Order: sequence, then C-alpha cells, then structure tokens
Amino acid sequence: MNFVVDFGNTRIKAALFDGAELQHSYVYNSVQGLIEGLKEMPDFQNCLVGSVTGMHTEFIKAIKKGKNVILFTATTPIPLKNLYKSALTLGSDRIAGSVGAFRFYPNQNVLTIDAGTCIKYNFVNADNEYLGGAISPGLPMRLKAMNEFTHALPLIETDKTFTDLIGANTKDSMLSGALTGAVAEVDGMIDKYLLNYANLQVVLTGGDSDYLGKQLKNRLFANQNLLLYGLNTILNYNLEK
Repeated sequence: MNFVVDFGNTRIKAALFDGAELQHSYVYNSVQGLIEGLKEMPDFQNCLVGSVTGMHTEFIKAIKKGKNVILFTATTPIPLKNLYKSALTLGSDRIAGSVGAFRFYPNQNVLTIDAGTCIKYNFVNADNEYLGGAISPGLPMRLKAMNEFTHALPLIETDKTFTDLIGANTKDSMLSGALTGAVAEVDGMIDKYLLNYANLQVVLTGGDSDYLGKQLKNRLFANQNLLLYGLNTILNYNLEK
C-alpha cells in the first residue's frame, strides 16, 4: 500500500493507493491533524511527500520506522522529461499535477490548470516533455491584493455563487473583476493553447476548480485528486527503478 501527501499552501491532502488505484483520500487543516489521522489509517509500506511549505518535517519524523519514505524534490526521478529551465525552483505541486495528467493522458498534449492559492498552468507535450506554463494570482489573492494595495477598497471574501459581469456596487465590482476576470483569463489561456497544440486535453484541479469548472466555456476534465495521482505515479516509478 502507498501513502502520498501533498502539503499545499492552505491545506494538506493525502491518499492511500493500492498500486495505481486510489483507495481513500483525506484532507487536513494542520500537520497535527494529519499525524493524528495516521493512528486510524490502514497500514502502508511506501510514502511520498510533496511540499511547497516547510511543514512536512514534523510529519516525516512521526512516521513509524521501517517505512520507505521519499521526499519529492527537484532531483527525484519522474516519468517525464523535464525541460523547465529552472528545474530547481519548480514547485513540487506543479510537476505532480503534470505527472497526474500524464497518468490519464500519456503521449498527448495536456494542459493542467491548478486553481488554488495561485492559478498554475502546466503543459506536457505529446512527447511526454514538461515545458512549463504560467502562474497567476488565485481568486482570494486577487481580492486581497485590491484591499492591500489601495486605500479605499475593502477586504471581501470569495463568493462562489457570484456570476455577474457587471458589478452594481463596489463589492460586486471587485467580485466581477476577480472572479469573472479569472474565468475570462483561464478561457483565454485555454484558447491560446488550442491554437498552438493539436488534440489538446485540458485538466482542471485545485480548491477553486469547482467554481471555475462551472463557468468556463471550454470543455475539460476535472479531477480534484490529480496531484495525489501524480505523486503516486512518481512513487511507483521510483519503486520500480
């Protein structure tokens, strides 16, 4: 049994896999919650940890001795050719999501869109080469930036029921700019990739994928556990080496 953990900026996601098949997935708000969860979890032999924070250290120390634990870093072998020019600065979440997309769409042009704290675009071509992509602010970050970098605009929460184009007051104008604007951005990025790459598959994941997926005009495949599938694929790839 494999156990994979993704330490994100806002949440910790984890999953148990039997080979390539997902058995259980978990979401935690703290490292302590994850450590406590280990007590009630089925036994596993292998573990891969991906982290964009420093919170993973305490978790790795808490795992029982005898487990095969791998910390996913820029030097960990992956089943893709990484052509990113600054591979040492590439976030583990970006490459894990891309490997997850590769798991479902090997030998195809695949654009992965991870809508979390930031909206991350990652592209793998039909030769299974990771080329890179783009990073832009996520939905809450857009609203927070308007408050922090202006004198008068208030701090407001993301409202995932909002779909208006025209804001009739300041709050709704900010929501339109941040949310409706993000939808237009994502659709525009997909359109640009479609113009450049034939038979493109688009995969959407991340905490705000539920909102974006309902608003986008382009057809795509949504998978909330894409990064976990990617981490497990990387783990199995290393176990087989």
